[in-house]
Amino acid sequence: MDNEGIGLYPLHRCKTIHLVRHAQGIHNVAGEKDHSAYSSEDYFDAHLTPLGWQQVDNLRNHVRAAQLLNKVELVIVSPMLRTIQTAVGAFGGEEDTNGADATPLMVANAGSSDRPAISSLNSPPFLAVELCRETMGDHPCDRRRSVTEYKALFPAIDFSIIETDNDVLWKPSPRESLEEVAARGVEFIKWIWTRKEKEIAIVSHSGFLHGLLSSFGKDCCDDLKKELSIHLSNCELRSMVIVDRGNLGTDSAETTNYPGKVPEGLDNPSG
Repeated sequence: MDNEGIGLYPLHRCKTIHLVRHAQGIHNVAGEKDHSAYSSEDYFDAHLTPLGWQQVDNLRNHVRAAQLLNKVELVIVSPMLRTIQTAVGAFGGEEDTNGADATPLMVANAGSSDRPAISSLNSPPFLAVELCRETMGDHPCDRRRSVTEYKALFPAIDFSIIETDNDVLWKPSPRESLEEVAARGVEFIKWIWTRKEKEIAIVSHSGFLHGLLSSFGKDCCDDLKKELSIHLSNCELRSMVIVDRGNLGTDSAETTNYPGKVPEGLDNPSG
């Protein structure tokens, strides 16, 4: 029987990731009118536009309709205003209705948002990770603030694995090449395998996600490879399965597996 094009993998060698590009930022609007605006300090660590927040609200509705909050065990976010705002707006907790004391994921009006505080109540944990930042260099919109500033705005987000308070990764020039971004994307996916979580949401950027996705699919048909490499739109979500085909993971077998042990007794097992 011909099984060409079909792969079969143990479930414990797979993870589901939900890739999200941030919603529309002020730099996107300016850059679409004049590409040179991306080099302007006016858009340093750009925040979301009012339209961007509408996109976040729509994504939040989709996340709930698809019951993703019941499945996602971790939200990984690039440490930039626009990505964090998108992440907490889409995957953040519900409003406190029972007087529970929950640290806010976002304080009111954070990042010129004109939005109320967002609760961490009943939300998955959030982890800021620099590996999934946007292409670095040249564009001030891709330079981050200090971790100290972000912690004040987004108290419930875990910034503990970011090594320096100030941004030491972004340089005025040169800008990262496509090959460098793609290599960082592969490194990021390998790092995902060190996590125990099986279903993870990742809120990042167009350039980074394109570099990551373009690094994979070489063993797929042309249509699938093309589908993987399409740039994500603002606030688009794409769900993927990543497979450990090289025994890189260290997880024990999937918890739904059952060894089928034969009870001890006089009867012999049937053939």
